[in-house]
Amino acid sequence: MKTKGFTADLVHADRIAGVEHGGLRQPIHTSVQYGFDRVEDLIGVFQGTKKGSFNYARQGTPTTAALEAKITRLEGGRGTVCFSTGMAAITAVFFTLLRAGDHLISSCYVFGNTNSLFGTLRSLGVEVTTVESGSIDEVAAAVRPNTRMVFVETIANPGTQIPDLEAIGALCRDKGLVYVVDNTVTSPALFKPKAVGASLVINSLTKTVSGHGAALGGAVTDTGEFPWQNYPNIAEVYRASNSADWGLLQVRKKGLRDMGGALSSEQAHQIGLGAETLSLRVAKSSENAQALAEYLEAHPAIQKVHYPGLPSHPQYEIAKKLFKSSSWLQSFELRNADRMLDVVNRLQLPIKATGLGDTRSLIIPVAPTIFWEAGAEVRKSMGIADGMVRFSVGIEEIEDLIADFEQALEGA
Repeated sequence: MKTKGFTADLVHADRIAGVEHGGLRQPIHTSVQYGFDRVEDLIGVFQGTKKGSFNYARQGTPTTAALEAKITRLEGGRGTVCFSTGMAAITAVFFTLLRAGDHLISSCYVFGNTNSLFGTLRSLGVEVTTVESGSIDEVAAAVRPNTRMVFVETIANPGTQIPDLEAIGALCRDKGLVYVVDNTVTSPALFKPKAVGASLVINSLTKTVSGHGAALGGAVTDTGEFPWQNYPNIAEVYRASNSADWGLLQVRKKGLRDMGGALSSEQAHQIGLGAETLSLRVAKSSENAQALAEYLEAHPAIQKVHYPGLPSHPQYEIAKKLFKSSSWLQSFELRNADRMLDVVNRLQLPIKATGLGDTRSLIIPVAPTIFWEAGAEVRKSMGIADGMVRFSVGIEEIEDLIADFEQALEGA
């Protein structure tokens, strides 16, 4: 059966692939070990000559494989490896594809934990340069003979900056660089990075894809756009197979088998269930975010709203061209920053919590929490004001959200 719809393809994926006993979705496989009638078959799994079989759950189960197939279809990729968290997925890409002496270029506007990970990379001998990724000239100027990879996020958290995604893709193709795009905020429901030449796509499945704050997970998808036969850091043992599979095979083997960042079958099943409503949730939360951003920008108590769906946003035209909508993520700053905590406390509907991409609205002051460890200098370089508040917009009725902000901002 062939489908054209994003959601139809997703909700029927397991059934189309085939599930025992006529099940509509892949069951939870809890077995850690997988046995074989012939020892030659077990040997074949270890040596990579017997495809589609499992030997130990750390490297995957039928349940995680079903989720990987779904993510691959959503991103239009060649293959996917799932991990226990989004950070495990990012770490696996950096640690399995980069070596001491290599150079990584990254947007300077990245998730706080990713920024922290750069410090670890530097301590291990990988050079990291952070640039204003909205300027292709800055990215191009940072390229060196030892540059191997460029990393960006589609929409930065919390400042919502957007890289020049298309131009960076063209640069990476020209220079032979691995182009890694974190698609967590937009998700494949709003944007497929393959369209701009991404080599690898990362999703924190915990957030938009799963969407209910009920499961941790991450994924790395190979788009099939990068010629891995030209990449020098692929181990010789992985070069026996089709060269198109080399990059993801190394990420899987080293990231799961060696580093142990395995996703459990239980979490994979939960993520798969949440993903079935991905397009519906993202459409509603993005619609809410757009309306709320317009309301806040017009409010006299608000100094600035950071949201790509507003014409005032520096990358409004890029968002309008590439994304189906501008997502659920926004931040704002009060004119009177001293009232920030009071306003947040007065809000009743949004939950005061960390986390993103939930069905429920979540709110958090940025500087004293998720970017506190980064320090004032880093926050300043990323455009994070002391009074910035991040808001992950949920699927509640917009009338209730606006009414709540109306009472919380009164007198602010």
